[in-house]
Order: sequence, then C-alpha cells, then structure tokens
Amino acid sequence: MLASLKEVLAFAERHHCAIGAFNTPTLETLDAVLEEATALQVPVIIAHAEVHEPEAPLKEIGPIMVFRAKMASIPVCVHLDHGTDFAYLREAIALGFTSVMYDGSLLPYEENAKNTKEVVTYAHAHGVDVEGEIGALPAREGASTAASDPTALYTDPALAKRFVDDTGIDALACSFGTAHGIYKATPKLDFPRIEKIHEQTNLPLVMHGGSGVSPEDYLKAIDRGIRKINYYSYMAREGVFAAEKCLNEEHPTFYHTIAARAKKAMALDARKAMVHFSNGYCKEE
Repeated sequence: MLASLKEVLAFAERHHCAIGAFNTPTLETLDAVLEEATALQVPVIIAHAEVHEPEAPLKEIGPIMVFRAKMASIPVCVHLDHGTDFAYLREAIALGFTSVMYDGSLLPYEENAKNTKEVVTYAHAHGVDVEGEIGALPAREGASTAASDPTALYTDPALAKRFVDDTGIDALACSFGTAHGIYKATPKLDFPRIEKIHEQTNLPLVMHGGSGVSPEDYLKAIDRGIRKINYYSYMAREGVFAAEKCLNEEHPTFYHTIAARAKKAMALDARKAMVHFSNGYCKEE
C-alpha cells in the first residue's frame, strides 16, 4: 500500500527502529527490496536518486515504483532522494511520489534554507512530505570512495535546529561520520552528535551512506534518534559479485540467468539490512 514518509517514520518511532530506504533503479533491485520487506512484514522506502537519471529515467521508473507500492501488502513510501533541481522534484510529485528530499547541503546556509522552504511549501500543498539536509557527507551519491577527513562537514546541532525552524521539513538528513559509496575504512560515527541533533530538532533523523555500517552501530544510531537509513551501495555490489560468479561458474546462455542470480544476492543483503534496522521487531528465520 502506498504510504507517506510520515506514516512509515511514525511506525519506526513506535517500534524504536529505523526504516530502510533502498534505491531501486532497476526492476531487479525493486523486486528484491519489495519481496523481502513483504516477507518480513516491515514498512519500506523505495527511492530514486536524481543521480540515477541516466540509467533509469524518472519518467520511466517512477510510475513502476508507484504502481508496485500501491500493489504491496505492506506500507511502501516512494521517495525521491537527493533532488537538487526543483523541476525534477515537481516531476516526482506529479508521478505520485509520497516523499521528496531536497539536497542543498553544499549551498550556503541561507540559500539551502530558502530553497528547502520553497520545496516544503510546494510539496505540502500536494500532500507530500519533505526531507532536508544540513551538513554534508564527504562523498556524493553514486561515489565509490569517501574523503579521509570529513569532520568539517558534520552537522552542527544548533544550526540543525535553526534549519528545521526555518524550513518546516518532516525529516532531517545529517552528517555524523557516514559516507556515500564503498568505505575504505570502518566508519567512525559521532553518536553524541546524533543525540544532540535529535534533542535540538525533535525530528526523525536520516542516516545517509548507511551501507557498510556495523549492526552494532546501526542500533546505537537508532537509539539516538535515527529513523530512516539509506542503503544501496553494498546491496548493489552483492549483485555484481553474484553476476561475476554466475558468469565464471555457470557460463549462462541468457542474460536473465545472470539477472536472477544478481537479484537473489541483492535480496539476501537487503533482508539482512532490514532485520538490523528493525531493532528486534523482526528476526532472521
């Protein structure tokens, strides 16, 4: 069933857990995520990042995502991730997305706040929730590496409160030690910072760059206010590993054999993530 961001995050708050937000730029990733969320009976967020436009145009993948969400037996939020262009955000809203993220994190504060507020005004008028971001991750969406010294980009709790007050957003993405892409070293998360940001803003907090974080750190972050965890890079990489293994060991004749192996591997990885994020609400069989 199609659900709003507020609805799935309210579930997370009630159950003291986090909801996984998975990028789904292909039918294989979309099927993998929805099948596992359905099997576990947990709400889920399926996301399309603006950076994936070349591989999966929004006008093509968006209607499929919305349709599949409506047909699901679990609450499914359809989310636009890291939108930087207002026209692109409007297109997602017109297609039936229930949530959008405006990412002005690399802009000066005043410009980020102004643009975010404009998105909030438009989105709320159309019944759509908005995620905003203050602070920035050291690697952009779709990157394969992270900067070695990201602390200058971490979110300032006092500025986060000002940002929330100035914009009226529904969820806040913040920077505290994670990064997009594949980690070169184990991430070190600033848990006191998460706690302070939550105390200042009283909003559901979002962890971007959630792939590659340890199960223990997921739980520590959830305990301090994280309610949405973005997850894609490591799941997608499992698909690549499975495809390589299939090619090397099975020497398939048809592409769909490779796609099926990749989908199964991504589903297993997504399932593990969902179980970790549920904080005991669902358990691995």
